This record gives sequence, C-alpha cells and structure tokens, in this order.
Amino acid sequence: MSHIPALIQDLALILVVAGLVTLLFKKLRQPIVLGYIVAGFLVSPHMPYIMSVVDKADIQTWADIGVLFLLFALGLDFSFKKILRMGLAPIVATLTIIFCMMATGTAVGSLFGWSRMDCLFLAGMLAMSSTTIIYKAFDDLGMRQQRFAGLVMSVLILEDVLAIVMMVMLSTIAGGASPDGGMMLGSIVKIVFFLVLWFVVGIFLIPPFLRRTRRLMNGETMVVVALGLCCAMAVISATVGFSPAFGAFVMGSILAETVEADKIARVVDPVKNLFGAVFFVSVGMLVDPHVLVSYALPIMVLVVAIILGQALFGTMGFMLSGQPLKTAMQCGFSMAQIGEFAFIIASLGLTLGVISDFLYPVVVAVSVITTFLTPYMMKAALPAYTHVERRLPRRWMRRLNHLGTMHHATRAEAGHWRTLLRAMAWNVTVYSILSAAVTAVMLTTFLPFMRRLLPGWELHWWANGITGVLTVALISPFLRSMVMKKNHSEEFKALWTESRLNRLPLTFTVLARVAVAASFVFYICNYLTRFQNALIITLSLVAILLMALSRRLKHRSIRLERLFVQNLRSRDIEAQVSGRRRPLFEGHLLDRDIHISDFDIPTDSLWAGKTLRELALGTRFGVHVSSILRGSHRINIPDGNMMLFVGDRLQAIGNDSQLNAMNTAMQNELIPEDDEVERREMRLQRIVVSANSPLVGKTVRDAAIRQRFSCMVVGVEEGQKNLTMISSSRKFREGDIVWIVGEEQNVVRLGE
Repeated sequence: MSHIPALIQDLALILVVAGLVTLLFKKLRQPIVLGYIVAGFLVSPHMPYIMSVVDKADIQTWADIGVLFLLFALGLDFSFKKILRMGLAPIVATLTIIFCMMATGTAVGSLFGWSRMDCLFLAGMLAMSSTTIIYKAFDDLGMRQQRFAGLVMSVLILEDVLAIVMMVMLSTIAGGASPDGGMMLGSIVKIVFFLVLWFVVGIFLIPPFLRRTRRLMNGETMVVVALGLCCAMAVISATVGFSPAFGAFVMGSILAETVEADKIARVVDPVKNLFGAVFFVSVGMLVDPHVLVSYALPIMVLVVAIILGQALFGTMGFMLSGQPLKTAMQCGFSMAQIGEFAFIIASLGLTLGVISDFLYPVVVAVSVITTFLTPYMMKAALPAYTHVERRLPRRWMRRLNHLGTMHHATRAEAGHWRTLLRAMAWNVTVYSILSAAVTAVMLTTFLPFMRRLLPGWELHWWANGITGVLTVALISPFLRSMVMKKNHSEEFKALWTESRLNRLPLTFTVLARVAVAASFVFYICNYLTRFQNALIITLSLVAILLMALSRRLKHRSIRLERLFVQNLRSRDIEAQVSGRRRPLFEGHLLDRDIHISDFDIPTDSLWAGKTLRELALGTRFGVHVSSILRGSHRINIPDGNMMLFVGDRLQAIGNDSQLNAMNTAMQNELIPEDDEVERREMRLQRIVVSANSPLVGKTVRDAAIRQRFSCMVVGVEEGQKNLTMISSSRKFREGDIVWIVGEEQNVVRLGE
C-alpha cells in the first residue's frame, strides 16, 4: 500500500470533522463559521481522546491562502462607488464605533497589565464586528429585508475597509519603533497612494482585457484567471511592504467594477469556501483549554465590554449619523460580536511575533461566546428600546426620534459645497498620485538611462534637461485636470452666483490646486537643476499657466478621463443595457420607514406559476412590487397578469413589518417535501404481454396506461434495430415485448 502524505491525512480529518460539525450547527441554526472553529478545536492536539492534526505547519500555509481568498471575495462584494454613494452618515457611524471600541480594548488590556503591542492588537480586534456572522443572523431571523439591516451592512463594509488599513498600520508599527504621529501619517499616505494607484491602473487595464477575452472565458478559465490576478496582486503588495491580504482585497475591489464581477464571484465561491473553512478550522486549533481556564476573568470582561460597548457606542454612532433612537439601537445591538477580522488580525500578530501566545485563544473564546449571543442581542433591541422609551421624558424621546430628519435637512442645504469639495478632493488625490508615480519612474529609471547614454560632465545637464522636459510633458495632462476640472461645473457656478461670500473660498480652492500642481514642477526642477528657488517657483507657475491654456492638453486629458470612466462604469452600462439596474427613485421616498427590498422566489415555492393578481401581495401584506429581475432582464412596474417563476427576484416596496411578513410567507409557502422521492425514481423496463395481461386486445388509448398506471409506452420490439413506435390504434397481442417507463412499482403492477 502506497504511503499517504501527512497533509492528505490532515485534510481528510479536517474536512470530515468540519462537515459533520457544520451539519450539526446548521441543524441548530447557528453560524457555520462557529462550527468550523469548534471542528478545529476537536482536531487540535489539545483534544487527546480523538484523532488530531499531524503537521500544523502545512495547515497554516493553507490557512494563509484561505485569508487571501476570503479577502479577495470580500473585495468582489465591495465597490468604491458604493462607498461614495453612501454619503457621510455611515462614515460618521463607523469612525465613532471604531474609535470608541479601540479605546475600550486598550483600556481593558491596560487593566490586566498586558504589553503595549497586546493592547494595540486587542484594540484592533475589538473594533471589528463580523460581517459573516451578522449577515447569517439577519438571514436566519428574517431581518435582512428590514431597513436597519441595510444600514448595518453599509457600516460593516466600511469597517472591513478600515480593517485592511489597520492591518497595514499594525504591521508597520510592529516592524518599527514607537507608533508616533509621523509614522502613522506616513503609513496612511503610503496606503492611500498605492491603493489609488493600483485601482486607477487596474481600471485602465483589467476591464479591456476581460472584454477582449470574454468569448474565450468559460467557468474553468475564469476561475484560473481571477485567482491568478488575486495571487499576483498579493505578491505585488508583499513586495512593496504591505500584507498579501491587502493586495488580494484590492484586486477583488478592482474586479468588482467589471461586467464579469458576478460570474467571477460565483466561480470563485467554492474555492473561497474550501480554503476559508481550513482557515477557520486552523483558528479553532489554537484554542487551548488550559489558557481559557487561566484567563477566564479577562474573557468574561472582554465579552461584557464588547456587548455593552457595541450596544452603547454603536447606538451613539448611528444616532450621530442621523438615525432615530429606535433604528440606532437596532443597529448597535446587532454588532455586538467580533469575528473573522479579529482572527486575521490576531494571526498577523502571531506571524510577526509581537503579541503574546495567550491572546489568540482568548480572542477566539470571546468570539465564540459573542457569536452565540448575537441572535439574542438582535432580538433584545426592541424590548430595550421600549424600556428606554418608558423611562425617558417624552420631550427627550421626541427629539431623539426626529434627530435623523433634522440631520438630513441640514445636509441638503450644504449639498453644492459638499459635492464640489468631494469632487475636487478626489481629483487632486488621484492626479497627484498618478503624477507622483510618473515622476518617480522617470527620475529613478529614465534619468540614469539618459546619464549613461550621455556621459560626461558636459552632457550631464542635457540628460537632466531632457528628463525634466519629458517628465513635465507626461504629467502635464494630470496637472491641468487637477487645476481646471470642476471650475465650470454646475455646483461651482451656482455657488459663485448665489452669494458674494462664496467667491473668496471658491477662488481659494483654485489657488490651492494651482499650488499643488506647481509643487510637482518645482520638485522636478529642484531635483534636476541648481537654480535659485525663486526662479524655480516662477518657472513652475509659468508652466502651470501654459498647461491651463493649452487646448491640446485639454483634449488629451479629456480622452484619458473618458477612457477611465468608460472602463469604471462598464458594469453599470451593461446593467442599463440589459435592464437590470435599480430604479432611480429607490432610497428617496419621503417616508423613512418605506424602502425597497429584494426577494428571491425559492425553488419549491407555491408562488411560482401564479400571477401577481392571484397572489394579492398588496392586499395580504400591504407591499407593492416595483420590479421583477428575471435572468438578465428587468420588468419594471409589472401588471397583475405577470406570472412569477422560480428564480425571479422581486423588488418590493413597504415598511419593515410588511416586508418581513411577505418574506416569512414566501419562505413558508412551499411545496411539501416528498418523503418517498427515492422510491419514485423513473425506470425503463421491458415487459412481455402474457395471455392474462389486461393489455391483450386493447389499444394504447383503451388501455389507459397513463391514467390507470401512471406509465408511458416507449415502443415495441419487432426484431428491428430500433424500437417500433406504437400508434394509439394498435392493439396489444400476446407475446408483445413492450418497453415501459414509469415508477418501478407501477411498472411491476402493469406487467402482472
């Protein structure tokens, strides 16, 4: 018998145990992620009474790959455009929750006398709620269609993004000296620089590549190309000093803007599930019961800190973002747990060797306990609100519940300034990063080449001059767009004409952008020449002025922007062409309790095959169906004669209770399961018509084989190569060899 490698034995043990445990957790309606952790604990060396993993190093390698694919899949669900469309409210809530929970984690760690690195990593772990666990809990409790669930998911997306940033910053802090402000700022600038650079370059290159190879892509090639891009970006990220997981997330977010994003997510999902399962199992393997007993008090304190902290600070954060007290409490109570990113941050700390060994199992234990409590915290939100409502004065409650309305009115008044400043800041950031990247490449690569090509002191200045001119020429479209873009926009014109008080700050925005653009020319000239600073500044301003007046540069920058926007919006354009884009009025209804939710018709639904008039959804639940998504088509404002099919996605309008009632009815009104489905398998069988057969002397029509026996005659053997198709008027004769298809028991009964 050939030898089986230890890795295969370990994988067999892990997957078998994980499969059995997750089936049990599925039965108990608990998150599958928690089942993976329990399975890891069962196969770890800490459980001596059953089989355990032999080679933990190989499993850890697979777990690291699982982290890459988990964050790659998270990036596929992430969209920079979604973040921009969210506005300021989720950002306020996210920052409030993260900073308050990080302060709580630092305080708890300091209370127990843990090291500074332990406190920093603990703060990062406690700040991250679990997207996977919350989404699963919403689904299990039937809350996914409620309005507050959408608010929670938007904050979780931002938390995931900030978790990536936090991982990079923690890696920088762990590898350097004390975390002073300059190093923090440098880390953030470095993150933003490479993030925007990779995103912009990726949008220029990847969507055209996928468009040109679309006809060659099937499921197999798509998964290979997608995972290849994921691993390539992970390698690039590690090369420049970031975490490989950060690069995987960036590549996922780039592919999320392509037309093929849904297909990529679908084909990558099984691979992500496999490696993700190995990662979460490896997390459970690190749970040491002796550590849990020794650190029982810190575990309990951390559980209480997370539950009370998220309930309090989460509610406060959502209220500051403009939500009434009831909605804010539902959101805050839903986020009272830590999950996968806490494990990833803890794994990072162990890999870097900067945190204590006890911290990982402590965090896993805290996650397990808070995960179990998550559904109960979600259910406790409304009773807690009712209790608070009874205790607080009515005047306070009225102000708290109308806080969101007042906030939205204030935001609408400053709409022009907000839109204009956001667009200007985005343009300056993007074009500054592109200009800096081009400048760095030219000065570090092209300049040495020119100096080797033109050796000697006499030709040294020619090499510098040629490099400087080419560098300025290459970045000139970016600098011109930085200065001129948005100066003639509708928002700029409206603010300029509305009030004279707006003109000074508007002029300042132009001068500030001129200063940023001139600084690039100044840096290039100062790097390559020995002129006085005053002369360099003058040359920089003159160069910027010439760029602004150049029509050729204007047309060149416009072409580059159009190409970028076309690639960025390729997925939206395809959705518009195929009719799958959401209605424009969604999210802008006057009643804050009314919103749109999606419902997928289940496979065994009794609603399939019925019309909207027959279902009477408006009468039964008070909801209105605005659209039906069927395959690649959108049917807007369907009438009562529209029939539903399995797989249709309904977009219905209503409040939380109405949509929840509709979802409950849709999930429960199913065709009953057939307990004898295995016995009803169709069989093709040959029977010989005997003298006593009820078929003798009768035609197919007279015998009523379909009606009496639920069988079908396929044909008759008459010694030919193929069966003879029998007509409805042919009579059966004794000795006929007839082929019948039907359920086995019916065929046997027919042949008797």
